[in-house]
Amino acid sequence: MTIQEKEIVEKPRLKKDNLRYNEYYGTQEIFDDLYQQSKNDKDVKELMSLITSRKNILLAYRKIKRNKGSKTSGTNSTTIKEIGERGIDELIAYVRKRLKNYQPQPIRRVMIAKDDGRKRPLGIPSMEDRIIQQAIKQVLEPICEAKFHNHSYGFRPNRSTKHAIARSMHLINRNQLFYTVDIDIKGFFDNVNHGKLLKQLWTLGIEDKNLLSILSKLLKAEIKGEGIPNKGTPQGGIISPLLSNIVLNELDWWISSQFATFATGHKYSSRNSRITAIKKTELKEVYIVRYADDIKLFCRDYETARKIKIATIKWLKERLNLEVNKKKTRITNLKRTYSKFLGIKIKAKRKRNKYVCISKVTEQVKNKVAYKLREQIKEIRKSPTPKEVNKLNSIILGLHNYYSVATHVNLDFNEIAFTVRRVLYNRLRNQFSERSYKSRTYQIYYGDYNYKPYSVAGIKIFPVSGVTTRPPMNFNQQTCNYTVDGRKRVHKELKSVKPWILKELIKNPVRDKSVEYNDNRISRYCGQNGCCYITGIPLAIEELECHHKIPVRLEGSDSYRNLIIVNKNIHKLIHATRQETIIKYYNKIRYYLDEKALSKLNKFRSKVGNDGIKIV
Repeated sequence: MTIQEKEIVEKPRLKKDNLRYNEYYGTQEIFDDLYQQSKNDKDVKELMSLITSRKNILLAYRKIKRNKGSKTSGTNSTTIKEIGERGIDELIAYVRKRLKNYQPQPIRRVMIAKDDGRKRPLGIPSMEDRIIQQAIKQVLEPICEAKFHNHSYGFRPNRSTKHAIARSMHLINRNQLFYTVDIDIKGFFDNVNHGKLLKQLWTLGIEDKNLLSILSKLLKAEIKGEGIPNKGTPQGGIISPLLSNIVLNELDWWISSQFATFATGHKYSSRNSRITAIKKTELKEVYIVRYADDIKLFCRDYETARKIKIATIKWLKERLNLEVNKKKTRITNLKRTYSKFLGIKIKAKRKRNKYVCISKVTEQVKNKVAYKLREQIKEIRKSPTPKEVNKLNSIILGLHNYYSVATHVNLDFNEIAFTVRRVLYNRLRNQFSERSYKSRTYQIYYGDYNYKPYSVAGIKIFPVSGVTTRPPMNFNQQTCNYTVDGRKRVHKELKSVKPWILKELIKNPVRDKSVEYNDNRISRYCGQNGCCYITGIPLAIEELECHHKIPVRLEGSDSYRNLIIVNKNIHKLIHATRQETIIKYYNKIRYYLDEKALSKLNKFRSKVGNDGIKIV
């Protein structure tokens, strides 16, 4: 039996990919325990047995298979499909054998163009090494998450750029901090000190010497055509983002210790009363917001900003042997000048008796967005199909979702729309449709927007300027993948339409189906708030299927009323006729089929001509 053929039925699956896979393979309790040990400052010395466990290796394979880069091969050209054709025992034995005397295979070097014209080097490990790195990362992550600073947001579970921007806005609006220090580390990923990193891992409580030896070899993996590196964590590796966060976690806590988490001799009833007391001292107020190697320090006044800038540059050099880019490391008075952060520029503007944060899309991003839209319009001219129009719509929707955090995003996208509108009209005017179908997605996001819509291939093109600001929410620090209460918060947030899933549905219509079907498929997803019609459970993108209430073979239509979105296993159950098939798929979702859900399921089975399922 191959890995791809193996079916595992254990605990109920959770709906966020990583959590769902953890439950699928029964590793969640292990990771929870590691997190709690780390939270309680207990050193963990026996990690290799967990890394090489059957469950952890199979979980690593599943996550790599689902990764967007799974089709990109390394130096040995092995693909994830070829690995999937092996037997389960064969794969587990292979990983365990490799880790007994680990020697990483050479890394493939790929150069990616950056916005400023320079090239970013990426290192692509072999597929086998990616599985090994993923297996290691899964065990390290809960330990590190327990020790990471609250306000680092890059490459961490449940956190995003929006949370980093929200925190920055909060420090301006609520704390009234108007001086920022932008710290730009020169070639950070290429200059990480290997010896220092291994010591930091030990300090975090990772005291398994075998594992540290493997990580040391992993860091020194040969880069094909360049040789063996003596420093740096190659971008492109599965474990590199986690290791990079470990390096800069020390900086996070050092900055925090200067004010926000300064160790006092007194006990306070609340954090607010503690901060109020610290403000009465001579300590200088400073807060850090970090997304990967994008670092922003917020200060009360220029003198504090000047001192912390000098101290941080010196600390990075002495503690981490990292240098800063002096031209890009600067102090900004937000009352006078914009400061850029993650594609957004922020500034403090007076409003009545206080200053508030205003934000816009940066000029570089606006130019890049306009170019991307014009290129897709050209593709539509070459091939005026629903697929290409849907791709343009998915790009527009994705851009609106990301940049809606900016307070003046509507003005920025009006400018972009002005530069794109002429290209759109000139290139596609001969392709415009007189009639078009307004999908529910269009109605939800752009139904009230007053503009003249263009349609191609019977599909309305989303308005480029049709975006309004949606203030980002601060990250809830109770949200965590490794505690029961923390996971409840994750699942609660999932019970809504996810723009990125919506974007994927728009971008990838079902082939050989009508335009009406694909439009109503998206509409149904929105109408059901991203949840299964039968069970009410939020759906991941790969679980989502569309069911005709009355089958097409019985002259059922593709209308909105005749479609529902269901979990793919539910869909199989609706149509299953053989008893063994019914049992197989029922076992997969039995945890979610209460009496009410089973009644719904049987109603739809009867509509397709099948008998109801009876549970004895």
